[in-house]
Amino acid sequence: MSAQDQTFIIVGASLAGAKAAETLREEGFDGRLILIGAEPERPYERPPLSKDFLRGEAEGRPYVHAAGFYEQADIELRTGVTVRDLDPSAHQIGLEGGERLGYDKLLLTTGAEPRRLPLEGRELDGVHYLRSVRDSEELGQRLGEGHRVVVIGAGWIGSEVAASARQKGCEVTMLEMSRFPLERVLGPELGSIYAEIHREHGVKLMAQTAVEAFEGQRKIERVRTDDGRTLDADLVVVGIGVAPRTALAEIGGLKIDNGIVVDQRLRTSAADVLAAGDVANAAHPFHGRHIRVEHWDNAIHQGEAAARSMLGREEPYERIPYFFSDQYEVGMEYVGYATDWDEVIFRGDLEAREFIAFWLKDKRLLAGMNVNVWDVSDQIRELIRLRRPLDRDRLANPDRPLARVAS
Repeated sequence: MSAQDQTFIIVGASLAGAKAAETLREEGFDGRLILIGAEPERPYERPPLSKDFLRGEAEGRPYVHAAGFYEQADIELRTGVTVRDLDPSAHQIGLEGGERLGYDKLLLTTGAEPRRLPLEGRELDGVHYLRSVRDSEELGQRLGEGHRVVVIGAGWIGSEVAASARQKGCEVTMLEMSRFPLERVLGPELGSIYAEIHREHGVKLMAQTAVEAFEGQRKIERVRTDDGRTLDADLVVVGIGVAPRTALAEIGGLKIDNGIVVDQRLRTSAADVLAAGDVANAAHPFHGRHIRVEHWDNAIHQGEAAARSMLGREEPYERIPYFFSDQYEVGMEYVGYATDWDEVIFRGDLEAREFIAFWLKDKRLLAGMNVNVWDVSDQIRELIRLRRPLDRDRLANPDRPLARVAS
């Protein structure tokens, strides 16, 4: 069968889905290409939703492509459409309303959705979750000078929303069940630094504190904590992480384990079905394990890799994870994947918030994070790929170029 006679379908008009569709056309696929999204919007990028777009500083919505791109590339973009079922044996999907579509290759880029708090008062007006561009627009319109905002969760979304709310002049209280913001990802050393950063900017940080209930008549008025305290609130933003959207994959009988399980080429347990982006728990050849990455860089590059795999390319996806965050005047980039480490080594000036942190295990570099230090991510990535014991004094010495740490 020629490519012109084939139909490739991408379910999930996300960043990963959009980049996969773009790559398929760039790599020469000239068959029927359908990109389906449940939201009414064409694909957009999510990082600005908790930063400049939330604060009203961005010019327009953060779309992946210009409005005419999909028509020009002969990509059938169907927005506001829900896919109800998947039948891998028949190579078919079913849409809401009864339409069925056959495919030769299917890519699932269904992303993730916010974890929700099943608490009393959760339906009150003013309790927000942030995932979509409309979520960000609605929340941004409500962030005003002097408004009392309670942020539940001090992970990446919670921390960035807290920073944006303070920059908009809100009074912000941030609740976190761990000892420090971002402790689960970065550990206590870096978490304590981010705690100081937020406090310096006027955020009231309540660590090791859980929420008991939301209180109010029709709209949020107070947040009650598990130790009996109440916090006055005009707005609440819940940012306690996300869960991969696997419902469609489960209907299709695909293997699920913290997302859709895929191999090094992003193939699922069903023939001709692949997955990429936030929803994919992928075998990673460098890290030697399955990992699921919920970040912008992974969505871009894994979507592109999935497209090439759909075309039969024998190319494993082995990009080392990367992500970034901006909070106040503190920008950072993180390269690597560290879940267990022996020590964290610092290079630079922690007080000035200009430094690099290195996570090591058995003297081998697992990850590095540069804070207000730029153009070093590629060098950190190369040190990680060496898999060699590194001298800690060389790592910590700012006068020794990173390119010469391993020499």
